[in-house]
Amino acid sequence: MSRTTYRLILLLLGLVFIAVVVGAVLFAPSGSDDGYPPSLARVDPVNGSLMFGTPRILVDLEGGYRAHLTIDDVAVPDDQVIWTEATGLHVFAPGPGKVVETWAPGFHVVLAEWDRANGLPDPGMYSWSFRVQ
Repeated sequence: MSRTTYRLILLLLGLVFIAVVVGAVLFAPSGSDDGYPPSLARVDPVNGSLMFGTPRILVDLEGGYRAHLTIDDVAVPDDQVIWTEATGLHVFAPGPGKVVETWAPGFHVVLAEWDRANGLPDPGMYSWSFRVQ
């Protein structure tokens, strides 16, 4: 085979490689589908995680949403949840005199139900669980 044939084969292989890389970047899933409802940005601890110590519950909604939390079928009073209306961030930390003073080892289920604080209603809910070691 001549040098021209080798060059042509290498050029074609290079073009095929570039086409595969570009196709993978354009058409492969991005991995960003976290399964959260549209107004929910994230929760912490994440579903199915294993936690050590005293984790806090974090629900990050769009701004202007108000969430009500239920932990292990016990409603958390609103005055025990730190809520920032502008950011939609809700934080519950266990402590003395709260619904959850300390986490017992084992699985815990959290239910967050929310709606807009003002304006037209847009309710939603999300449930997840985590394990404390």
